[in-house]
Amino acid sequence: MTAVTLPDQILEGPVPKHRQLRDVLARLAVPGEAIPSERDLTATYGVSRATVRKAIDTLVYEGLLQRTHGLGTFAIRPRLGTQLHLASFTQDMHRRGMVPSTRLVSIRREVPPDPIARALGLGPLDRAWSLRRLRLADGQAIALEDAWYPVSLLPDLDHHDLESSLYALFQNQYGLTIDGAEQTLWGEAATGDVARLIACPEHTPLLVFRRVASAGDRPVEYVLSWYRGDRYEVSMSLGSEAAASRAMVPS
Repeated sequence: MTAVTLPDQILEGPVPKHRQLRDVLARLAVPGEAIPSERDLTATYGVSRATVRKAIDTLVYEGLLQRTHGLGTFAIRPRLGTQLHLASFTQDMHRRGMVPSTRLVSIRREVPPDPIARALGLGPLDRAWSLRRLRLADGQAIALEDAWYPVSLLPDLDHHDLESSLYALFQNQYGLTIDGAEQTLWGEAATGDVARLIACPEHTPLLVFRRVASAGDRPVEYVLSWYRGDRYEVSMSLGSEAAASRAMVPS
C-alpha cells in the first residue's frame, strides 16, 4: 500500500507538537492506506518518538487509525452506530471532515446540585468540577456545554488543556475510558446566556442533550449540551433490537 505524504511542518508555538502532528495525520489519512512509521515521522518532523506515539495513540482512540501487528498503522473508515453515539464532540467532528475547536468559558470546583450529585454517585459534601465550554465546527458556534466531573476521579482537571477532547484526556491521563452513557434529548428555545454564547437570536430552536457517561461502573460525566437547531440535526437508524443514533452538522 502507498503511504500518505506529509508536506506540513511541526513548529514551536502555543499548540503542543503532538496536537499539530495529530491534526496533520487526521487531515491526510486515507482509509485503507498506511501512515509512515514512527521512525519516519520522527525524522521528518524533528520531534521525539514520544510525541509521535502520543499523536498516533490519540488518533487510534478517536477511531481514525488502527494498528495492525506486523504491517503498520492504517487509516480506517469511521465507525458508526453505538460507537459514534459515544464519541466526544471532537471525535464526532473529525469523523465528519470538519475542524472542531473549543473555547473554555469557565471551570469551578463546587458542590453540585442534588440531582447531579446523585447521578455521579457523590455524597452531599463531595465536590465536582463545573465546566462550561463553547463548541465550534469550522469556526461556527455549534453548542454550549455545562458539564460536571467528580473531583475525586479528576483531581487536577483544571491544570490540563480543556479545549480539546476530554474523553481522550480522561483515557490518556487518568486511565478512564468512557464506554457507556445514558442520554436524553429534548427541544427548547434559546434564551439568555445560552443564546448569547452560541451567537443565535433569542428563541432559536435548540436541541438539548443530557448525558451521564461512565467508565466501567463509575459515573464520570454529567453534561447538558445545547445545540443550535439550525446547524445540527440528529439522524436515527432503528432496528428490532437496538437503535443507533448519529449527529450530523451541515457543511
